[in-house]
Formats: sequence, C-alpha cells, structure tokens
Amino acid sequence: MNSIYSDELVTATELNRQPGRILDKALEHPITITRNDQSFALLRREDVAIFVKTAQHSREIVELLNTAFRLLLNQKIGAEYPYGWLGVFDADELNEFINEVISAYRSVALQETKNFDKAWNELEAIIHEWYESALAIANPDLEAAFTQIKQS
Repeated sequence: MNSIYSDELVTATELNRQPGRILDKALEHPITITRNDQSFALLRREDVAIFVKTAQHSREIVELLNTAFRLLLNQKIGAEYPYGWLGVFDADELNEFINEVISAYRSVALQETKNFDKAWNELEAIIHEWYESALAIANPDLEAAFTQIKQS
C-alpha cells in the first residue's frame, strides 16, 4: 500500500445510507470519511497493524542508525545507551553494519503484505547477529580466542 489515504472521500451521511457499499470499498483501499470539520480513516485492521508495526520498528531503526553515525563521528556513547554495544566496532565495521541495516530496511518497504513479517524478521536477525558479535568482542576471553584463530 503506497498511501495511507485514498483520494476517495465519503461523507458520514453516505456511510449511514450505504454501509455495505462503503465497507466493500474499504476492502480495496482506505476510505476517508468526513463529518463537519473532522476526517476519519476506514481501512482494514491488517493494514493498520502493518502501519503500527512499521512505525514502531522504524523508530528503533532510526535510533540504532543514529547511534552508529554518532560513533562514526567519534562521539562518546556509553554502554548504558540502548545501542551502546555498537561502540566495540571500528569505523569500517560500523559502515558495514549501517549498509546491511539500510539494505534490509529498504527490502521491508518493497515487500507485499504476505511477506512483511518475514522481511522484518530478517532485519531483526541481522541486528541480533551484530549484537552477538559485539558481545563476543567485548568479552576479553572470546576476543583472545578469536584473535588466536585469525593468526593461525
């Protein structure tokens, strides 16, 4: 769905007189119902769920990317910060992380409704993998083991 609102406006009176016809239209695309100076959106519940989920996840992605960019600018981000774990990565790794997240985020927008949850899950998996890598890097014993493996 490209737009939340359609170009079709319906008055509250029309809705009262022809509820079946208006609901049939709402199955195809959102309808804007007007009453006096107010506007209401009539759309499928599944579509609303997608909009809400997108808004929630998008806020998280913005915060995550904001943290990564601030680290690239050498700003101090404490470990108590929600995405402070990104601080263990160097600039090249942060750029790789940013590119992966942005690429996955863009693919979410291209998905049809049936693949929407799968696309978000893939994005969440990418972030989780980076998080686990950060935990491993932050652990001195694991970091020493990784360094030993790289040298052999």
